[in-house]
Amino acid sequence: MNKLMKQTIKKISLVLIASSMAFSAWAISLDQAKQQGLVGEMPNGYLGVVVASSEVSSLVAMVNKKRKDIYLNLARKNKITMQQVTKLAGEKSISKTQSGHLIKNSAGQWVKK
Repeated sequence: MNKLMKQTIKKISLVLIASSMAFSAWAISLDQAKQQGLVGEMPNGYLGVVVASSEVSSLVAMVNKKRKDIYLNLARKNKITMQQVTKLAGEKSISKTQSGHLIKNSAGQWVKK
């Protein structure tokens, strides 16, 4: 793995930590949504709606907007594509997902990790 990719992975890790801190006002709601299987992590670096409701959809939209802003900044700073950033972020998010929470597999199905 080249130096740029390692740096980008480190930055994405820090961003994921920072973004979870930034969502501290909703941390309980996001955590509850994950525990209840209402949302899950997707390979594209974004949160997905598993069980639709207006509350869940609003939460997912807010989280994903923040993530997109962070990903755009990372792509610009590191002179890589948005696709590269979201792929790395997706891999990192899925690897950090707690056992029992939902992730979207390569077949597009929601499965428990």
